[in-house]
Amino acid sequence: MNPAEIDALVASAQAAKAAGQPLSSLASDKPSDANIARTPQFTEFEQTMLSNSEVPISMLLDLSLPISIELGRTSMTVQELLRLGRGSVIQLDRLAGEPIDIFVGDRRFAEGEVVVLGEHFGVRITRIVSNGSSANQQLA
Repeated sequence: MNPAEIDALVASAQAAKAAGQPLSSLASDKPSDANIARTPQFTEFEQTMLSNSEVPISMLLDLSLPISIELGRTSMTVQELLRLGRGSVIQLDRLAGEPIDIFVGDRRFAEGEVVVLGEHFGVRITRIVSNGSSANQQLA
C-alpha cells in the first residue's frame, strides 16, 4: 500500500467510527486489490482434502524428512560420560553384524547393514518394516 491508500483507509475508518458503523463494514463495502491479493488461495488443496480420495504423491515429492541411522543404544551415567576421551570405546546393546535401524522422523522405517564405499560409510537397506510397527514396539 502506498501512503495515499493508507491515508484514505484511515479517513474512511474515522468517518465510519463517527457515523457509528462497525469497522468490519469497511472491508465489505468495496474490496481493494490489496485485500484480494492477500487472500490465500487453497482451492487445489481444499478440493483434494474435501474429496475422500488419496493425496496425490506429487504433493509429497518435495517434502524433506530427517533420517536417522541407529547402530545401537547404551545407558551411561554423567560421570561415565565425562570420563570419555579420544579413543574411548562405548559398548552398544547390539552385536557386530546385527541389522541397524533406519528411522524416518521418529518412526522405524527399515533395517539395513553398514557398507563401506571407498572412504565413506553407507547403509544398504535389507528390510522395510511394516506399517503397523513403530519404533517403541520394535525396540522393546
